Amino acid sequence: MSKQEKSEMRKKGGSRLFIAMGAVALLSAGGGGAYAMMRGGLMPGHEAKDNTPRLIRKGDSDPYPAAEDTPAEVYGDGGSEYRTAYYSFADSFTSNLKGSDGLVQLSLAASTRRDGRVLMWMQQHELAIRSSILTVLADTGEDELGTIAGKQALRKRLTAAINDELVAHEGFGGVDQVYFRSFIVQ
Repeated sequence: MSKQEKSEMRKKGGSRLFIAMGAVALLSAGGGGAYAMMRGGLMPGHEAKDNTPRLIRKGDSDPYPAAEDTPAEVYGDGGSEYRTAYYSFADSFTSNLKGSDGLVQLSLAASTRRDGRVLMWMQQHELAIRSSILTVLADTGEDELGTIAGKQALRKRLTAAINDELVAHEGFGGVDQVYFRSFIVQ
């Protein structure tokens, strides 16, 4: 075999190897792209699973209704486009106040514009939530509760405490606001 024939065989072998490597690279890129599209929800039937409670518009049905036997809800045209659902804590909260002999006793409700899972989670984790609420109350001074601004700040801290517990247990908070049903400072 001459040097020229050997050189031509090397060229043919090299080009075949190059073509084979190119084909492997294209197949890998195509497979990776298809996987990314499936995970990203871009391919039909392979949507990415998002288990976050969704905002519920007024008039839309809740995929996780709190109770089956409740009457149909009627909403006004104004305000938020989302419906608001409430959770009332059955028992009141009583705590000593920070740095004084005073006591606070209050009843609470919380609201969410998200689907019924938030209400279910609040009921399921009420014990942990109650503990966090009592901790916040015990860290509140009597002078803070004497003003409207102090009460509003307490509502924000209570909302954050509830959401922190829900995030710790379920990965998502969802409580928009806390409301005082009764409020006594002694």
